[in-house]
Amino acid sequence: MKIVLLCGGLGTRLREETEFRPKPMVEIGGRPILWHIMKHYAHFGHKEFVLALGYKGDVIRDYFLHYEVRNRDFTITLGKNDLEIHGWHAEDGWQVTLAETGAQTFTGGRLKRLASYVGGGRFMATYGDGVADIDLAALLAFHQAKGRMGTVTAVRPASRFGE
Repeated sequence: MKIVLLCGGLGTRLREETEFRPKPMVEIGGRPILWHIMKHYAHFGHKEFVLALGYKGDVIRDYFLHYEVRNRDFTITLGKNDLEIHGWHAEDGWQVTLAETGAQTFTGGRLKRLASYVGGGRFMATYGDGVADIDLAALLAFHQAKGRMGTVTAVRPASRFGE
């Protein structure tokens, strides 16, 4: 099943962080928020990701384009364009499609632009800052049992006056 991650928003509420990088690339514990979300989905066996890029999408492209050499040991033979990457890491097998969906595109438009990458089957989607502790297997089972087109998870925000 494909996992769609919407990574194109401006991130205006985190302006101090998002002036130079998109919100999904803000780090938590030395890794981008986006990585934590992907790691959660991969834990449940979902390793095919489609990222809808927009605002500062090149930062996300650069991260994945250079991911292997930034996170593993390697040997390079200069002048021969020969690169050998050593070892193994937990992200082996992740397939990441990065698709430009436009800096000003709204959510529905982003999803429509990803249709050729998602195919006609089911997919899960969340925002590029949608870190959550959701039992994805239980969520998918719930969705299938209800036979609906879509299932939305949400968090009831705490009242600013307490609960």
